[in-house]
Amino acid sequence: MTAQTEAVAAQDAPIVISCGEPAGIGPEVSVDAWRSLGSKLPMLWIGDPAHLPQDTPYRIVASAAEAHGPCPDALPVLARDFGSLRVPGRPDPRHAQGVINAIAEGVSLVASGQAHAICTAPIHKAALINGANFAYPGHTEFLAALAGNVPVVMMLACDALRVVPATIHIPLAQVPTALTAKSLRETLLITHAALIRDFGLATPRIAVAGLNPHAGEDGKMGREEIDMIAPLLDELRAEGMTLVGPLPADTMFHAGARQGYDVAVCMYHDQALIPIKTIDFAGGVNVTLGLPFVRTSPDHGTAFDIAGKGVADATSMIAALRMADNMANARLSVDLKSPQSHLASPDSGEGRLAGRKP
Repeated sequence: MTAQTEAVAAQDAPIVISCGEPAGIGPEVSVDAWRSLGSKLPMLWIGDPAHLPQDTPYRIVASAAEAHGPCPDALPVLARDFGSLRVPGRPDPRHAQGVINAIAEGVSLVASGQAHAICTAPIHKAALINGANFAYPGHTEFLAALAGNVPVVMMLACDALRVVPATIHIPLAQVPTALTAKSLRETLLITHAALIRDFGLATPRIAVAGLNPHAGEDGKMGREEIDMIAPLLDELRAEGMTLVGPLPADTMFHAGARQGYDVAVCMYHDQALIPIKTIDFAGGVNVTLGLPFVRTSPDHGTAFDIAGKGVADATSMIAALRMADNMANARLSVDLKSPQSHLASPDSGEGRLAGRKP
C-alpha cells in the first residue's frame, strides 16, 4: 500500500467519541452531533448503548474497521457493559471504570491507526475518583500519561480565535512563580509545532501576552516582561519563530488585533479563556497539543442540571468533531509531505506513544 493510499484509508477511519460521564449531557450531545455530521464524517462511539437517548438509532460493531465511512443511518457503537442504567443528573460510581476504559480504548484505536482521532465527551472527576480511584486531575493529564507522560499544552479554539494559557488551574497568586522561562519555552515550542502539523500553518504567527497590566509598562507595573518574557521571545525569534510580544492583554483580542496572529499565548487561565468564551461561548473547542494523536473535546462540562431534558446544546461537540477531523487530515497531509515530521522532538514531546503513527 502506498503512502497516498494509506492516507486515504486513514481519512475514512472513524473519529472515536469516548462516552464521558453517562449521567451528564455527553450521551445527548454526542447523538445530536452524529445527527448533524453522520452523513459526512465516520464516527465510533465507545460506551454502554443503554446510556444513549432512547430514540437513538445505533448499530453495534465488533471493531473500528466496521465503522469506516460516513454513518447517516445509525451511530456505530463499540458496546461496553457498564453494569447499570444511566440516571441523568446523578453520577454512579459503578460507571467510573467503564468511563476510564472508554478513553483508554479510544486512545489505543487512534494510536494503532484504527481510528482517525479521538473526541472526548465530558467526565466528572469526583465520580471517577470515588468509583475507580482515578489518579489524574482531568482528561488532559490522563491522556498525557497514556501517551508516555509527554508534555502537553491546552488550547481553546473557535473559528475566530485560538488561545493557549501558559499556566492553567492554579491560584492567580501562584502564577508569577509557576511561570518560568523553561515552562514558557516549552509551551511556545509545542504550540508552534502543533500549528504546523495539526493546523497546516507553514509559518505560525504567535502573539504572546504580558503578565502584568500594560505588559509591565517598562517595569513600572512589574518586571516579568523585561526580565523573562521578552528575552525568551528574542531567543526563539533567533531560532526562527514568528512571535510578537509581550503585548498588553487588554488590546490583543479585538477584531483588528486578531488578524495579526494565529494563536495568542497567555500567561494565565482567565487571560486566555475570557476572550474566547466572550467571542464564542457555545462553539469553543478544547484541544490538547503535544500528543502523538489528535484529541479534541467540547469546551463544557457534564451539565448535570440539564442532563436528560433534551435542551443541551451540541454546538461545541459538533465543532470539536469537525476540528478533530480537520486536524487529523492536516497531520496526514504534513506527514505525507515530510515523513519524518511525526518523530519525537526533544521539546515537543510528540511521537512518544508506542505503536504506529496515527
